[in-house]
Amino acid sequence: MRRGHDLINLILPDELIIEIFRKLDSKSGRDASSLVCRRWLTLERISRDTIRIGASGSPDSLVHLIADRFVNVTNLYIDERLSGSHPFGAERGRNARQSAWLRLRFLAEKYETYCLSDAGLAAVADGFAKLEKLTLIWCSNATSAGLRFVAQKCGSLKSLDLQGCYVGDQGIGAVGECCKQLEALNLRYCEGLTDTGLVELAIGCGKTLKLLGVAACDKITDVSLEAVGSHCRFLETLSLDSEYIRNKGIIAVAKGCPLLKNLNLQCIMVTDEALSAVGSLCVLLESLALYSFQRFSDKSLCAIGNGCKKLKSLLLSDCYFLSDKGLEAVAAGCSELTRLEVNGCHNISTYGLESIGRSCMRLTELALLYCQKVGDQALSEVGKGCKYLQALHLVDCSVIGDDAISSIAIGCKNLKKLHIRRCYEVGSEGIIAVGNNCKYLTDLSIRFCDRVGDEALVAIGNGCPLLQHLNVSGCHQIGDIGITAIARGCPQLTYLDVSVLQNLQDMALAEVGEGCPLLKDIVISHCRDITDVGLAHLVKRCKYLESCHMVYCPGVTTAGVATVISTCTNIKKVLIEKSKVSERTRRRAGSIISYLCVDI
Repeated sequence: MRRGHDLINLILPDELIIEIFRKLDSKSGRDASSLVCRRWLTLERISRDTIRIGASGSPDSLVHLIADRFVNVTNLYIDERLSGSHPFGAERGRNARQSAWLRLRFLAEKYETYCLSDAGLAAVADGFAKLEKLTLIWCSNATSAGLRFVAQKCGSLKSLDLQGCYVGDQGIGAVGECCKQLEALNLRYCEGLTDTGLVELAIGCGKTLKLLGVAACDKITDVSLEAVGSHCRFLETLSLDSEYIRNKGIIAVAKGCPLLKNLNLQCIMVTDEALSAVGSLCVLLESLALYSFQRFSDKSLCAIGNGCKKLKSLLLSDCYFLSDKGLEAVAAGCSELTRLEVNGCHNISTYGLESIGRSCMRLTELALLYCQKVGDQALSEVGKGCKYLQALHLVDCSVIGDDAISSIAIGCKNLKKLHIRRCYEVGSEGIIAVGNNCKYLTDLSIRFCDRVGDEALVAIGNGCPLLQHLNVSGCHQIGDIGITAIARGCPQLTYLDVSVLQNLQDMALAEVGEGCPLLKDIVISHCRDITDVGLAHLVKRCKYLESCHMVYCPGVTTAGVATVISTCTNIKKVLIEKSKVSERTRRRAGSIISYLCVDI
């Protein structure tokens, strides 16, 4: 637009402006554009297809207001963990606060609730006829009556998430009766639900349902899964967390759902019999996650390896009776495996991981957590065989050291993410190898690795110019030299955690400010030699800074905190001791300040 000449509104039709609004990625960009003129405000509201609101405050009235303004919404997200607010106009200052308080009080008295109720769900049903995706998170006041309103009027619903909602059989049954296009249903912590409701839904939506999640629903048993197996032949994803599901239900799904691709199980009563059925019948399975299994053995993984040739992702967490034999069977049979996570499976050792390295050449992500029996030779085989590895996560693997990391660095030159935590045998030698070989590295975290020093970060700074995320928390040998090398060699850095570095001083922060202008998040907590001077140098150049954690820094004072607040226009969170926030700073930016503790 030119001053005095509204060329855009004269030339562009409504349809084109609406399409431009739909191309905008950020909500803030859409909101700002809608303020240009009344026409753009109307068109932006027409183009808005997704709304996310809080379910506290006076959510019922808020739903009414939104439904009147945004008529084409297809995706509605309501979360009681978020606070609700009402769009009362452009009033500012004390009058605006008084006006808003009076209106909120009026609305609260009128609706007599601070949580989404069935009246709010009725407003959803009346106002969003085109709704395709509805997410209700911990809306505990909503009942089956409200859900029935939605089911009867939102026949196009394809996705329904009821996490933490106390809905019962009648509501779910109504969804099965009315929502014949439903594809995804999440019933996590729906304590009022029994087999009766889920069976009715399976019968009603059996031809379309592709995704089902059930967790902590004590009254859901194998009866429900048998209904799913009988009616939901197109089911692709099943996630179960239950103490009451047994073999019978899992076998019914394996027999009746031939298109099953993703299976997540945390069912302590399930045994080898059920997983053997999955291995022999679910030949299209691509992702399998097994949590806290205590009643199955290598026999299950052997069945998976023999039958599930398309398996790409495998997660094993706290599966105490698995050994290298089971992992070897998966390696031999599932050559398309791209992601493997082994967490707390104490009988899996070096040999099992060696078989993965020799057979799964397409592996792109490997996570080993609390694997005390996995040694360097395992990762040496992975380095030799898995040339496409892009992410490696190691937590509390006490036997793995520099030789393993060096083998990965030399063999996996496409590595982009390396996370190591409390692996005390890893030192500078391994990280230097990463710096010398992995030029595409973007994310490096080496928390509490005491043997890593400045020379390692010098190599990273010289060899990894694309680095965006760095966490060296608790690496006591790292100081100004290492962080300065990062600042000078990694200009794309956006996240930096240097907490608990006792040798870090203001000079390093000044270098970061000079060399990393894109920095958004920094953690400098427990750095005793950092002062207000270093902070001032940092924030002077880092204009995009959004969060700063700086608790237990004795050299940081109220002046330093005020400098961060006043200089960083994009700042959203500052974590600091309460005693270091002046009354003026608290008045100016109280909403973005978080306190770890009250007194030191």
